[in-house]
Parts: sequence; structure tokens; C-alpha cells
Amino acid sequence: MKEKDYKQFYDKIFKTLGDLTPLKSDCGQLCEGACCKGDEDLGMRLFPHEESSLKVKELEDGGRLAVCDGTCDRNERPLACRIFPFFPTIDEDGEIFVEPDPRARNICPLVVYMDDIVFDQRFFKAVKKAGKLLAADDECREFLYQTTEEIDMINEFFFPENYDDE
Repeated sequence: MKEKDYKQFYDKIFKTLGDLTPLKSDCGQLCEGACCKGDEDLGMRLFPHEESSLKVKELEDGGRLAVCDGTCDRNERPLACRIFPFFPTIDEDGEIFVEPDPRARNICPLVVYMDDIVFDQRFFKAVKKAGKLLAADDECREFLYQTTEEIDMINEFFFPENYDDE
């Protein structure tokens, strides 16, 4: 069986996203590029089989984190940077939703002030399509499920009023 070409796989996803961002303007002007101020311990988690030209830190759980000094070639950004501060979550039926990532709430005003912002809907459609492409791969789909579970746990902790008592 032929091994999957993950470079081609991610290139297709990156092409789907293109240059779209959550806003039609540079959101980095709102926070002075807070999402791009990394260090040796902060960064963006790489998706399964995703390569990065940035420095990669191996995590104890087997994951990998791309870390940077706040400057990079935008064409070389990992997927997590391209979709930040949102994430394509997946439900038990395999349906993809684009949700704010609560892990971004301390650094990104887009997550904090969501209700007051007019977003570029083309970005959300592209992230959803990227999520569907990811979900078609077994390892990436599992990554989506695991990250969705983590996002749900964080949301339930910080916003318990949005969850039913089950």
C-alpha cells in the first residue's frame, strides 16, 4: 500500500484556507500581534504528520509544538496559526463545526469580544472545509476528536452555565 503524501495533504488544506483570516483586516492591529509572540515554551500544536520549518518542541504526550520568536514567513505557518483563534471541532456523528478555541481567550481579543465583531464568513467556510479534509484521514480525525474533547472540557469549566446538568 502506498504511503500517504502528507506534504501534499497539508498543501491542499493550506490552499483551501488561502490568505483568509477571521477579519477582512489585520486583526493583529487589535492586540499588537499577541498570537505571534511565542517563546521556547509557547507555540502552536502541530497536526498529525504536519511538518514545520519552525523550531519543533516534542511534548510529553507525544504531540509536537511549533515555537517561534514572533516572526515567520506567513507561507510557512503551521495550520494552527492559520486558523487561530478558531478550531474545526467534530461531533460524534463526524460533523465539523468551527468554534472559538477557548485556549486563546487570554491572548486574543477576537475570542473575548466575539459578539461585537463582524467576521469574514469566507474564513469560517474555509476552516470547515479544512476540517472535513482533516476528518477524512484517520489520524487527523482522531486528533480532531481529542482536541474537541479538550475544548469542550475547557468550555465547560469556564462557562458551566452553557452546559446542561447531565
